[in-house]
Amino acid sequence: MTGTGQVKRYVEKGTIFVFSLLICVYGYADTTADGYHRLRQGMIEEIEADVRATSLYIDKEALDDRVMRIMGEVPRHEFVPDNAKPHAYENRPLAIGHGQTISQPYIVALMTDLLHPKPDHRVLEVGTGSGYQAAVLAGLTEHVYTMEIIEELAAEAAARIKRLGYDNIDSRMADGYYGWESAAPFDSIIVTAASDHVPPPLVKQLKPGGRMVMPVGGRFQVQQLMLIEKDQEGGIKTRQILPVRFVPLTGGH
Repeated sequence: MTGTGQVKRYVEKGTIFVFSLLICVYGYADTTADGYHRLRQGMIEEIEADVRATSLYIDKEALDDRVMRIMGEVPRHEFVPDNAKPHAYENRPLAIGHGQTISQPYIVALMTDLLHPKPDHRVLEVGTGSGYQAAVLAGLTEHVYTMEIIEELAAEAAARIKRLGYDNIDSRMADGYYGWESAAPFDSIIVTAASDHVPPPLVKQLKPGGRMVMPVGGRFQVQQLMLIEKDQEGGIKTRQILPVRFVPLTGGH
């Protein structure tokens, strides 16, 4: 999951070159605890550079300090397959199996920032994947509810979340298009797969004053990362942020 066109290419060219050079010179990426820490800080620097480069799209020069702090703390290497661990802090999406990916760190940081997460917020995530986005949100909010439709991924993510000690995340295997009605309403909702429309059940489950971020567009169409805001009277305002490319939202709808 990443940006498209020029937004995608400036990220990928520098990232691939830097990490390819690292592997060519040393033969492997340093996967010790200190090595991961250094790689994570390098990832943060790349995210900051990407934010500046896309400032005309996102209307800001820097993301919230709290968001960047938690991006520098969550161990992304714990959320990717073993063979991808040396690449865990590259600023690009990585395959996690079952045709799914863990999102590009820049996109994770941007989507998180757009939610304006607060310590007392309850957040719904549609599309758990490996659990990485949920872990980022868990460090910024009171509680995260996350849904995954692929049974194997849902089970793997639930076990990973438990092993890593995230006790403010509830996960379930279900079709996220319909949301999590028994836990609603939510202060914010994040959807990590693309749909050709904004799911009405999710809009209904968003609190007045709440925010939802999701990619909108078909698999073979230009997708736009959208910010959906609900005002105190229930009115909806939408804003296109930047072009992206995500796997499609699947399910019975």
